[in-house]
Amino acid sequence: MPSAFFLRICRIFLLSAVLGAGSAMAQPKDLPRLFDARERIARPDLSGLARLRFLTTVDFPPFNLIDQSGKLSGFHVDLAREICRELEIEAKCQIQAVTYPELMPALEQGQGEAIAAGISVTSELRQRFAFSRAFMQLPARFVVNTKAAPAITGPADLAQRPVGVVSGTTHEAMLKAFFPELEAKGFSDRDSLLSALREGAVAAAFSDGMQLSFWVSGSLAGGCCAVIEGSYFSQRFLGEGLTIMNRKAEPALTQAIDHALLALSRSGRLEEIYLRYFPNGIY
Repeated sequence: MPSAFFLRICRIFLLSAVLGAGSAMAQPKDLPRLFDARERIARPDLSGLARLRFLTTVDFPPFNLIDQSGKLSGFHVDLAREICRELEIEAKCQIQAVTYPELMPALEQGQGEAIAAGISVTSELRQRFAFSRAFMQLPARFVVNTKAAPAITGPADLAQRPVGVVSGTTHEAMLKAFFPELEAKGFSDRDSLLSALREGAVAAAFSDGMQLSFWVSGSLAGGCCAVIEGSYFSQRFLGEGLTIMNRKAEPALTQAIDHALLALSRSGRLEEIYLRYFPNGIY
């Protein structure tokens, strides 16, 4: 479930996409390709499929949201439409928004055929549901206070400087595992962490790269900070990435979605959607 902080900072998304991000934003980076271009995934026969209803939410921008015109929009919404277009089943395709707690019960009760809402894949959920291949991963990144520590360009420059992180999170565990030489300074929540960074109490912070990219370009940061080079991935700490969830009893649908995702990755259309909602990149 997205945090209140995340929802607040992501409200700047629509404005940033129209006006362009501030100078502190990282430059655009290509979307990492998670499919081998030489791979082949056969498209199963979907003639017996009555309809394909994607379930999503409205409170996870820029992935799922109600846009300024009052329409359901977002990365997942556009991706679902492209999947249906690739599978040539647009007439059977529907996208429906429900609340986050309703997603999995609605799928189990047959009120939809797939979920596109950023649900983290876990071993427990794999026992209940099927998942497509991951089509996007969200990295961990460092953000630095460019006024308090202007010479920092990478993790090596953070030696003997406190690096803020939210205590008890996967990002704290990842920081300590990936960068044991750095001094981790824990904070109770992300608001406290970023306030300390903005005020120069810590030279840098380590957290979710997407959230940091939005934060540095918004008014909450006040132009204090910048995301520095380096994107860090770990299935152990950050999970498998973003996937489409469906029922285990429908393996043909899982394969069809994988076929479509591979085609979208190979053609570049997946990256087009990514740049539509992350014009300044998160990598």
